[in-house]
Formats: sequence, C-alpha cells, structure tokens
Amino acid sequence: MKRNRFSSRKRISADATELSRLAIGLAESGSKLEDLFWQNRLAELVDRLFQEGSEDDFTGSLDRLFDAHPMAHDDLADIIESQAESCVMTDRGHALDILLFAAPVLAWSRFSIPATAIPKGTLQTLKVHLCAHVFAAGSRVALADYLYSPDQLPHSFVETWQLLQQLGKAALAGSDLAIDASSMPETNRFLSDTRYVVGALAIPRGTPIFRWNEADKITREASLKEWIRQGGPCLEPLLTGCAYQPLLADAYHAACRSADSASRPYSLNASVAFLQSTLGQPAESLRAVIGGFHDKRLEEYRVGFGPHDSEMIYHGVVWPLLGIEDETSDVAAEIEAALRKTGLKEVVVLDQQFPYEFCDDCGAPLYPNIEGDTVHAEMPEQNNAPSQTLH
Repeated sequence: MKRNRFSSRKRISADATELSRLAIGLAESGSKLEDLFWQNRLAELVDRLFQEGSEDDFTGSLDRLFDAHPMAHDDLADIIESQAESCVMTDRGHALDILLFAAPVLAWSRFSIPATAIPKGTLQTLKVHLCAHVFAAGSRVALADYLYSPDQLPHSFVETWQLLQQLGKAALAGSDLAIDASSMPETNRFLSDTRYVVGALAIPRGTPIFRWNEADKITREASLKEWIRQGGPCLEPLLTGCAYQPLLADAYHAACRSADSASRPYSLNASVAFLQSTLGQPAESLRAVIGGFHDKRLEEYRVGFGPHDSEMIYHGVVWPLLGIEDETSDVAAEIEAALRKTGLKEVVVLDQQFPYEFCDDCGAPLYPNIEGDTVHAEMPEQNNAPSQTLH
C-alpha cells in the first residue's frame, strides 16, 4: 500500500501516542499470535476514537510514523481502514458482520459525466444483480441513493466510518440510505472519471461474503463478467452520453484503489477515442509524448497527445504513481504498452526529468511535447473539450 503523508500541526495527543505505540508493537511482532494481540488492542482503540470523532488522533499518529517507522505506519493505516469499513452489528440477538463496499464505474464523455441521484427502481435492480452475481447468498444489502464522484466520497476516516454506520443500519432495516445532494460539493469536469455506487452488506458472522468465497467455486472473473453483462445496463440511464465500464464491487478501500489503478489505462483509451472522433483522424495520425514529473521524487507521469508531424499538444493525461511504484518501477513502459494497444504508432518516452509544475494562471497541468518543453494542452480551432486530469 502506498503511504500517503498526513500532516498535523497540533501537538500529538495521548491517544495518538498510544496508537503509535501499539502500531510499532504490531510491526515488530514475531508471531501470528502476537499479531492478534496487537491488532485487537489497536482495533479497540480505533473504534473508540471513531465514536469520539477523533480524526486528528489518526492523522497525528500516522504523520509521526511516516518517517519514524514506515512499517508501523502501514500497519496502522490498514487497521484504521479496516475498522472504518467493517464492524459488527446486532439484529434480534444475532451478530452480523457489516461491510462497506463500493462498485466503481469508469466513464468518459465529451459532455459532463453525471454525479446524480439514483432512482428507487434502479436501486432495487442494482441490489438484485449485486446479490446474484457479487455477494454471497443471504446477504442483506443497502445502497446510498447517489452516484458519487471521487470529490463527493468521504474525505476522512471518521466520515467513512459514519457512512458505514448509516448504511449498516439501513441494511439491517431492509431499506436504503437517502443522501442529501444539496450538501454535495460540485464535481469538476473531466473527460474521463470514475463514479461510485456505495453500499453496505450484512451477513451472519463467519459466513461467506462474496460469491467467490462460496463452495461452488465461482471466480472473481466470472462474477465480474456477469455483473457487467446483467448489472451494467442498469447504469445506462444514470450515465447519459457516456461510455462506461463497470468494475467489480469490493470492500470500500480496495474498490477505490482498484478504480484508481484501472482508471489510468482507461483514460488513455478514452483520450485516443475522443481525439479520433473530434479530429476525424485515425489513431495513426497522433503522437503521444511521455514525461516523468518530479518534486522531491517522481510524483507522476504526464502524457501529451498531439499530431505526429507537429510539436503541438492537443490533449493531456496525468498518470499518477500508486502503491509501491517509484523511480525504480518501469511505469513508462506500462504507459507505452497501454498507448500502443489503442492503435498509436508513435509513442515517445522522454528521458529528462520535468519539474512538478502547473500553469501559474489557471493551475492546469503542463504536458511534455516532442521538443522536451512543457506546454498547455490546447485543442485546435474551436474545440473546447476538457484536458483530462485524474483524481
């Protein structure tokens, strides 16, 4: 898991200090039995801090461990994520496991990609297909009645936990969660982006969670195929004017990470398709230029698209590094391979290091051209399509 640096200007609290101590104990554990001891102690403390809304304690401890003990940082982040997306609730004297999940959808459009309310009938149909093709038999599912953009998802561990509690109670009650869209932030316009169906499922403790956990040995790949084939059409009314690709529903944080990874090659495919349709020219007429952009380290790659016989850049895509990717990873080769699959013949990888800079006037990313300069992506003539930057 990639370690994201958290910053906290407040003096670290006693609870944050205890989180650090327990996480270091887990990281230095020498046995599975000791692992369980530290994990249980951490889970108890994390649950209390969720109930108290103590986000600063999480960020303070993670910030302290980021440089001091990276392994403990990652162990603590894993425990916090796990407790934020899962819990145990009781219904009529029976304990049930509750899991917050997300079903991502990759989409692209020359128009705005909707983030919108989901009608009641569509919610019910989505639940039928999720229960039939993704979740284990006997699952009780509640959905939020909103198709989220990345900007609208919970921004903190505490907010994620609060959504888990709301959706978990809805699942036990056999209802769905109504979302107040008026409080949602506005979504920026991107050529390619991700949307999320978010929900929670309730299952008896210790029983299978997903179809691929059950004894009939259905695979994840088979579940995804059926979810796309039968659940995918339910999304069409929500994504008018969009091409889209459903991804497999999974535990909330895993699904978000999977979507982040899958969105990178998807955005390249979307960009080439967009340029072909807008310019009325085949992929062979285009050139892609790949450059690595550095701050203190390699932060991301940017891909500039333009005509193969000019230094002009018509469109750009940001490919952020994820997980354990860094300067030693052959990410540029992965990007080149993805571009060639789209039909591009001319793909240039520049060796030089570009500064991690943006336009001073508008804040847009600058993209590399064949001359080794960084420039604005500008569509020719009067095409006003958005330059594509990933979340």
